Amino acid sequence: MDAVTARVVLARAPGLTAAHVHALMAAVDSDIERVLDAGSLARIELPAHTRAFLEQPDRSAVLQDCHWLAASGAQLLLSTDALYPLQLAGAPDPPAALFVLGDPRTLREPQLAMVGSRNPTPCGRRTAREFAASFARAGLTITSGLAIGIDAACHEGALQGGGKTIAVCATGLERVYPAQHGGLAERIRERGALVSEFAPSTALRRANFPRRNRLISGLAVGTLVVEAAQRSGSLITARHAADQGREVFAIPGSIYSPLSRGCHKLIRDGATLVQEPAELLAELRIPLKEEALVEGSRPSGAGSALDKGFEMLLDAVDFEPATVDVLAARTGLAGEVITPMLLMLELEGRIASCAGGRYGRLP
Repeated sequence: MDAVTARVVLARAPGLTAAHVHALMAAVDSDIERVLDAGSLARIELPAHTRAFLEQPDRSAVLQDCHWLAASGAQLLLSTDALYPLQLAGAPDPPAALFVLGDPRTLREPQLAMVGSRNPTPCGRRTAREFAASFARAGLTITSGLAIGIDAACHEGALQGGGKTIAVCATGLERVYPAQHGGLAERIRERGALVSEFAPSTALRRANFPRRNRLISGLAVGTLVVEAAQRSGSLITARHAADQGREVFAIPGSIYSPLSRGCHKLIRDGATLVQEPAELLAELRIPLKEEALVEGSRPSGAGSALDKGFEMLLDAVDFEPATVDVLAARTGLAGEVITPMLLMLELEGRIASCAGGRYGRLP
């Protein structure tokens, strides 16, 4: 069996662990073409269903994966390969293999995982983007899950900061999920890597997201949660990080916001509260570069003085998104007066429109 085919068989084998791969490769003196010989397999203790697959693999699926690897330019890393990420190798239960689109060397660089809500506030989205840009300028690679919301903002921020970013996917790399992030995925591939432990054609399955989350935290030296509800996949990522002996950080928010409750729970449970990028960098003992500081991105007119009516409305918007009716009740202004004022504040970069006809304040 040739080397590529053997690698694909190992990657597809159910129940095969990184430890199994190390044992198999040691048994054949790292000769990958002999790793699936009957004599080699007989010397290693394996689960019954794993051994059965290795002895009689799904040849059609294996051939399909081999063709995809050749056509896409992707790489398949085994846990014994020199480019396999060191941080992940040191985590409990690292995957036996990783499919990688992009530069696999990125996986061995210092990484910070950043995760959060799929439905963030405008403030949360902007915070994620600006913090990610700052960390990228400080030399950290930003790792996230390519999901809509905070994940996408983190990837975008890292790219805007001139740094690298890694997207860990819950599907096979043959498809992009969500589909609207196809362009973003291509930019990540050019300036980092897309990674999955799942075979290329693997479809979307709910059970794959927790497995994906453990890789996000396992690749990184720490995990920062930007916004998260109490029942959030981001908290699963944070829990994996804690179990892996990695640092957990959280950005606090309004006590009235459901999207702050997950972060506040993490802080109560021992996560480090972060208000500025410099605080996290100090915790990780990463030297702070001047260019790593958050750079303001408001339009030039955004700093102009507001009259009392606009100030009152801006205070009413605060950082918790609200509808025009709610703002009318808070300010005593009529809805038809508030609407054009909101448009002016949005054009100045002070607020942003949210789902459900709500408006949220930007930092």
